[in-house]
Parts: sequence; C-alpha cells; structure tokens
Amino acid sequence: MSRTPRLPSSLLRVAACTSVAALALTACGSGSGSGSTSSGSGTVKVGLITKTDTNPFFVKMKEGAEKAAKENGAQLMTAAGKFDGDNAGQVTAIENMVAAGVKGILITPSDSKAIVPAIAKAKAKGVLVIALDTPTEPESAVDALFATDNLKAGELIGEYAKAAMKGKTAKIAALDLAPGVSVGVQRHNGFLKGFGATEKDVACAQDTGGDQAKGQTAMENCLQKNPDINLVYTINEPAALGAYTALKAKGREKDVLIVSVDGGCTGTQAVKDGKIAATSQQYPLKMAAEGVKAVVTYAKDGKKASGYTDTGVTLITDKAQTGVTSKDTAFGLENCWG
Repeated sequence: MSRTPRLPSSLLRVAACTSVAALALTACGSGSGSGSTSSGSGTVKVGLITKTDTNPFFVKMKEGAEKAAKENGAQLMTAAGKFDGDNAGQVTAIENMVAAGVKGILITPSDSKAIVPAIAKAKAKGVLVIALDTPTEPESAVDALFATDNLKAGELIGEYAKAAMKGKTAKIAALDLAPGVSVGVQRHNGFLKGFGATEKDVACAQDTGGDQAKGQTAMENCLQKNPDINLVYTINEPAALGAYTALKAKGREKDVLIVSVDGGCTGTQAVKDGKIAATSQQYPLKMAAEGVKAVVTYAKDGKKASGYTDTGVTLITDKAQTGVTSKDTAFGLENCWG
C-alpha cells in the first residue's frame, strides 16, 4: 500500500486551519493537542473521518453528523481518505483534528489495525475516539463502536435465502470484499451461518472490493467455473448489481437468487425492481448522529461512551418468506441512503 508523505506538525496545523475556515484560529495556533472543548466561544468541536467522501454511505454519514452537530450546537470538522484503504490520509486527518482542538473524533477506519497507533496518540491527549461502521483491531483501541451488527446482517440474508430456495440444493457464489477486512468477513460468515452452510458449500468465491464492475467480472468468472450457480451472496449492492448484469447477459437473471447487504437507495430500488431478492439495510446517518451526541455529552460532563452500540439492521424484500422477519421496499426506500 502506498503511503502519503507525513507533513511537519506546523504544516499539519496550517492544513487543519485552512481546510475548515469555521474553526477558531486559537485552536489551530496553539497545537497543544489537549482535546480542549472550547474555541473562545465554548463550542464543542467534533471530528468526522470517513474512508472516502464519494461513497453514498459516507456521504449520508456526513449528513447525519452535520445535522446532529447543528442540533447540539457543536462545530464539525470533516476529512476522508483519498481512496478506501488510505490509512496514511486518515492518520494525517487525526493529527490535524487533534491540533485543531477537537474533543472527539468519529472514524470509519480504512485499515483497522494500522490506524490504532494514531488513535492511541489522540486518546492520550484527552480526545474521545469512536469508531463508526467498522471496528478497529482490537475493538478496544477506541472508546466505543457505533455500527451495524454485520454478522447479523449476513445472517438475515442467509436465513432469507434458505427459505426462498425452498429445499433446492444451493450452488453458492460468494462475491466478497477483500481478504481480512472485518466487515466483509463478518457479513460472509453471517450469511453462511444464516443459511446453514459452510465454506465447503461455496462453489465459487471472488473478491470485488464492493465495486460494481468488479462484481460483474467476479460473477462472469464464477459462471465460467460453475454454470449451475443458483444463489449469489454479495458484500454490498454495487457488487450485486454487477452480478445481475453478468447473469442477465447469460439469460440467467430470472433463475438465480441474489441477496446482499447495505440498504442504499439504489440497492433498495433494485430490490423493488426484482434485480436483488433481498438486502439487509443499515443506517449510517444514525451512526454519525449518535456519535456526535456522545462527543457533546463527553465535552459537557466528562461521561465517555463505551462498548458497542448496535445501530440496527432490517431485512428488506418484497417477497417475504415464512419465518423470516422483513419489511417491504416502501419502508426501505423511506429509510435508505445515497
């Protein structure tokens, strides 16, 4: 992985000031890194660092943080990696925010292990650090985690797929994220658990990076390897739509069941349109909003959020199956993101 060159601390403070004009100059100028709550006006400063600023999931997360900051009289500073996996960019963002005097940082770590030393430095200076969506490794590296239960999200679509297959022998294609990424591993394992399957039951497994084009290529590869695949698990809806495109090109879109996770508006519409059978919907806006509130509470009374907070997941489908709790796409579209 390429790494962004580290800037001297003086330049980091300048970057922190210039990137967010609303921040008070005194917070940037001192560089004390004490995690002080005030900027002269006593406004609590909250940092949000996402994996990217283009993924609709993180766009919605930012919207949730902005709304919560406004409602709670806090000042929000935001940053994002240049790409999913840009750990160096996230490290720089943490350093900028600590220098700017944030009281708390909300982060979706791109590299759950490599980010830990930077988080430890921020915490040592009195900054509350909360992971959103993606846990660090170890999870205890942050003060708290606000996220979807990704294992449960996988289980829900696994249970749904088992019921929808109605006793037919499943030939499974698993379109995964990337090796070792906790979110992808949890969803994959949850799906197998919910379906009552093991790795031996997976006819083809391919990594997609959660990308639609890569999802299409992965599905094409799986169909070449095993033309009889009749069930497709995907890490997210872009990968699912890529799989659908590949299946449609082979005239197989009607007889292959596709299930996924995320609940974005495009993906939920694809469920309504019959391209995806079901998806597990998660709620990034809630993650961010609850995170901002936790930082404000910490700033005001010193009470730290701790442990894991499940921000919820709902199975969305218009083809409900007996024994599997779900809601329809009307609900899904009212609560989707992107």
